[in-house]
Amino acid sequence: MAWLSDRRAATLLVFAVIIAALPLVFPSGYYYRVAALVFVSGFAAIGLNVLMGQAGQVSLGHAGFFGIGGYAVAIGPAHLGIAPWAATPIGAVLSAALAYVVGRPILRLKGHYLAIATLGFGMLVALVITTESRWTGGPDGMPVAKLVLFGWRATGASTWYWISGAVLLIGAWIALNLAETPTGRAFRALHDSEVAARVAGIDVARVKLQAFVVAAVYASLAGSLLAMMNGFINPDQAGFLHSVELVTMVVLGGLGSVAGAIVGAAVLVTLPQLLTVFQEYENVMLGLIIIVSMIFMRDGVVPTAARLLARRGQP
Repeated sequence: MAWLSDRRAATLLVFAVIIAALPLVFPSGYYYRVAALVFVSGFAAIGLNVLMGQAGQVSLGHAGFFGIGGYAVAIGPAHLGIAPWAATPIGAVLSAALAYVVGRPILRLKGHYLAIATLGFGMLVALVITTESRWTGGPDGMPVAKLVLFGWRATGASTWYWISGAVLLIGAWIALNLAETPTGRAFRALHDSEVAARVAGIDVARVKLQAFVVAAVYASLAGSLLAMMNGFINPDQAGFLHSVELVTMVVLGGLGSVAGAIVGAAVLVTLPQLLTVFQEYENVMLGLIIIVSMIFMRDGVVPTAARLLARRGQP
């Protein structure tokens, strides 16, 4: 079929088939849970990939927006009487507004200055969440109300598998189509050279801010989804280590690649599960695998694999 020649459609079809087929090989409900975590992390990584892979900007505090989304669905029902499904878009709008306000000054920075500024933002969000215990439960976190839609309650690992899988496909579809819009082309121009983009008539400050806001909304929605799935949220979701994990997913999978963001999330979520056989050496093995992967696959897993397949296909 002709539409399969479209790389965007082919990418979505591949992931849709994988999501539909995986339950056929799951030996227990535990695997539904792990796969759902991959989907949620992949969704957040797709948004961060828009900022880092397409627009070429660095963020080491992106988990702050993840935490805002997660606490929105916790605080909304507990303190404001707002249902989780209604609190989810409220958290996304709040994250977008905060990204706009914070992004205007810090996105004027470049390189490691920008990285440190975003790191400071993430640490500030985590600090507020930890100290405002009356609203957030403090370091111990707080429970999250069950998602209820028209009397139907979203419970069980298999249910959240399908919900998170559908959300991932929607997020991938939006990101893939965004890349082909004038905004997406402006992102890529900015990534290649800010000077050249400015000479071409692109409003560099505005484009940076757009990418930052898009990435913040993705992270917030992912945070809301994970909080509802777990039924609990704590400050770790907004912490620095979680920001590093998200960045690692994007870089490991392949900067600029939507498929790479998902693959990077899959690798980083599933590897610790597979390495439990090494017991106390689990973290050492995980770090070693990531280091070796980045040495031999500098462009990331997906771009490297695509390049190797293209070489094999040549006569």
